[in-house]
Amino acid sequence: MSIHSLLSSARHGRLLNKDEAIKLLNIDYRSEDFYELISTANYISRTKFNNKGLVFAQIGINAEPCSVNCKFCSMGRDHYSLPVTWRKNAAEILSELELFIANGINDLFLMTTADYPVSSFLETSQVIRKHLPDHIRFVANIGDFNFEAARKLKEAGFTGAYHINRLREGIDTTIKPETRINTLNAIRDAGLDLYYCVEPIGPEHTYDELVTEMLRARYYNAQVMAVMRRIPVKGTPLYDKGQIPAIELTKIAAVAGIVTLPPRAMNAHEVTPMTLLAGVNQLYAEYGANPRDTESETEKNRGFSVERAWHMLWEAGYEITKQN
Repeated sequence: MSIHSLLSSARHGRLLNKDEAIKLLNIDYRSEDFYELISTANYISRTKFNNKGLVFAQIGINAEPCSVNCKFCSMGRDHYSLPVTWRKNAAEILSELELFIANGINDLFLMTTADYPVSSFLETSQVIRKHLPDHIRFVANIGDFNFEAARKLKEAGFTGAYHINRLREGIDTTIKPETRINTLNAIRDAGLDLYYCVEPIGPEHTYDELVTEMLRARYYNAQVMAVMRRIPVKGTPLYDKGQIPAIELTKIAAVAGIVTLPPRAMNAHEVTPMTLLAGVNQLYAEYGANPRDTESETEKNRGFSVERAWHMLWEAGYEITKQN
């Protein structure tokens, strides 16, 4: 099947298989097919999401060496790259939440390193939930957990969880892929919305690897889909591997959106204006610790503010519907 026929069938709702997705990823940037790919992803996304942009805010609530020791993360135990260590308390998180609410966000994420105690996370989260307006969804981005913990997250007021099987899990991390899959099953079985991402994408990853995770997201009915390129963090083992260019991230985002057809939103991270023409309608504002940053308060360095995220969506022609 030609690229044109493949993309035409995708516009009409046909689910693509692995070989077809890889074929799209192999499109040359210099070809007309590339622009038809971007156009198709843009059309599908803006039609499905009614041209509405979304902004999610994430707070990294601890900066501490993590035993999982991911080779791409600034907080890996053996290559910890942040200048300090700390944990935010509920009062500090609530102070940041006030700013998010004032500027309008759709979802709030709380993120921890893998070693952060689930019991402490739940205790803090219950306090935050009481101050969160009903229209803002509450999402956990934590280490692996079982069904019982997933059930407790839901009881604490979480509506969803961000969890993935990362690229080269068990090779660039110390976690077995089956452990990640068990957590995905727990999220599904507890009735939490799944937020998924193909990440962290580097120049060494194959299209087969990327598509495997796209199809996993589709299998688990991820409500929000994303792709993320690896940011080379100085001092981490994968620093010298470099990163993919924005145009490659744009192509991957386009294919991921077409293949997974997320019901709620499509994201690319860290965002570039180019990706906003390829079906991306959702951006992240980030505060606190960030695994892609050597500054412990990422809002002072790599992290976007809520206002900046909304402005980028406006620049891309998305309808801005803030709720305060």
